[in-house]
Parts: sequence; structure tokens; C-alpha cells
Amino acid sequence: MKQYKVGVVGCTGMVGQRFVTLMENHPWFQLTVVAASARSAGKTYEEAVSSRWAMDAPIPEEAKKLVVMDATADIDKIASSVDFVFCAVDMKKDEIRALEEEYARHECPVVSNNSAHRFTPDVPMVVPEINPEHLEIIPAQRKRLGTKRGFIAVKSNCSLQSYVPAIHPLRQKYGMDKVLVCTYQAISGAGKTFETWPEMIDNVIPYIGGEEEKSEQEPMKLWGKVDGDHIANTDTPSITAQCLRVPVSNGHMAAVFMSFPEGSKPSVEEIRTIWANYQGRAQELALPSAPKQFLHYFEEDNRPQTKQDRMLEGGMAVSIGRLRADTQYDYKFVCLSHNTLRGAAGGAVLLAELLCAEGYMERN
Repeated sequence: MKQYKVGVVGCTGMVGQRFVTLMENHPWFQLTVVAASARSAGKTYEEAVSSRWAMDAPIPEEAKKLVVMDATADIDKIASSVDFVFCAVDMKKDEIRALEEEYARHECPVVSNNSAHRFTPDVPMVVPEINPEHLEIIPAQRKRLGTKRGFIAVKSNCSLQSYVPAIHPLRQKYGMDKVLVCTYQAISGAGKTFETWPEMIDNVIPYIGGEEEKSEQEPMKLWGKVDGDHIANTDTPSITAQCLRVPVSNGHMAAVFMSFPEGSKPSVEEIRTIWANYQGRAQELALPSAPKQFLHYFEEDNRPQTKQDRMLEGGMAVSIGRLRADTQYDYKFVCLSHNTLRGAAGGAVLLAELLCAEGYMERN
């Protein structure tokens, strides 16, 4: 596989920092540009983030001396220096939409962790193991934008990454009638650590703004179909969600209840077999960041556990446990994913790998 020069737009935030660490020693991607707001522009990356570096690993050597560029004012220069950019900026949604489209119109593909374009009808929102075929909408998006190479592709919300992958292969085979999910989400999802958010120690907050709507609505697009110049959402299953912020550094857990259409309910053994055998496009292509075992089921009653299991397969696998019959729904189970790896930057890197492998990043 060829080497790609990569930029990280929004490099100083929590997800931007994770992008920078994931570029270290990546076999395909070379970190070439870091960009952020005007207040960080002109500083070395080390100077810009040293006081707020939130990763366990140190700042990568290759990133330390890169001079931070202005994500808005330097688009021309950035776009001409890289093959594509990752985007994880903290701006208003309309500003993010405009910024990402400006990069795309400069013929620079954008792989975005932001939510602003998730419901733009011709922007693919892709989990490589679930809906890689949605990339087929990119030519229609390029036509709308008037570009030859530039486009925007986004990843879904971090809360979905724990339960949607577990439901997906079951829905594929048996259909799915309704789902109830309660998520228990780490503070890094808010861009925080316990040092910057001490109020979260010994505390639970039963509300995360906008999260329940995303958790209920985004799966409808993931399971939708490309229809001409847009992606048509599905309307099944019916999903209801509650999302809680819990005192955990990393890792989103979910308690899931699910019911199948009448007459199609599988057995516990059939469900576990499907999970064990499921392979997505990322595994077929053996992408560098893809977990070998995407869905991992734990036999123990007390697993998965956030601290113990969030880094399974480099934080890119989904852990599942406690599958059993329910009195109100057909079944219930718990699941876990790492929210800044599988759920954010890692998922976006995997999406970028898929785009490269499928030829969408090639220069004409």
C-alpha cells in the first residue's frame, strides 16, 4: 500500500490528540500537517498542547516540532500539502459544515469525527464493519460539491459503537423489531479528564446533551440504503435510549434489550455463534487498524469491565457479555467499546484505511 500524507485539523483537542498518537508508526499514513484555531497557530505542536496533553502516551516525536497551522486561514496551504485530513474541531455546527466543505472543494478529502455532516443526505456515515457500501454515494456528493477528488466522510457517534455492532449481524439475519439501550459513557467523550473535571469523581450525571437523539437516530442512517443521490434511512428497529455520564476515564458501556419480529427469534446459542463468526469488510481487507475478532463475547458473569476490557485488540474490538432471556424483551446483554479509539479517532482512522483500500483517496 502506498503512503499517504495526512493532516489533523483540530489537533489540540482530546480527539485530535488521539489522531496524532495513532499516526505514530502507522504503516500507511504519515502525519504531515497539524492545524487548530488561530490562538494555537504558529506554535510548535509541543508548545500548543504541552499544558493540556491528555493521552497516556507521550507526544509523538514526529509531531512535537510540527508548526501548528490555522485550520481556517491556511486551507489552501494545508490542502496542497496532504492527501487528506482528519477533522475534529470544536466549533458551531454550521461553521463545521462550511469548513469541511471548503476543504473538500480544495480537492482535499475529509474524514470527520464531527457530527455536523452526519445527516447530510449525500455524506456517508460509515462503520467499516457495518455499512461500507455507503461509500458508493461519494460520486454523487462530488457532483454536488463540484469536485473531482474532494469529499467528506464521517463516522457515527461514539455511543453507537458499543451496541450497534452487536445488533447489526442479528438484524441482518433475523430482522430486529425494537431495542432499548442505556449507555454509561466515559468523561473523555466530553473531552475531559478527572484533572479537568473533578466534579465527576464519585458522581453520575443522568444527561448528555443531544446524545439520546444521536443514539436513536444515527443507526437509522447506518442501516439505510444508497438511493441515487442520497442515503435513505431505514425505519427499523425502533430504538429508545438513555445516556448517562459516569466517572470512568475511557470506555462506553451499554445495557441493551432487544426483540425480534414474531417468529424469527434465534436461540442464545445461535446469537453467540453469529457474533463469534461475524467478519466485516475491514476484516476481509485486513486493514491495519481492524480488530481480528470484531465482536468478542465474554463467558464470565462480571465481564466486560471498562477498566479491564476497553483496550481489547488495541481498543478497536467490541466486548459483549451477559446475554440472556428477558421478561419484557426477547433478550438482554451488555457491551463495551473504547470511546476515543473504536468510538472516535480509531474508528475514523479505520474509515480512512477503508477509503484508501477502496480507491477513494487516489489522485486523478
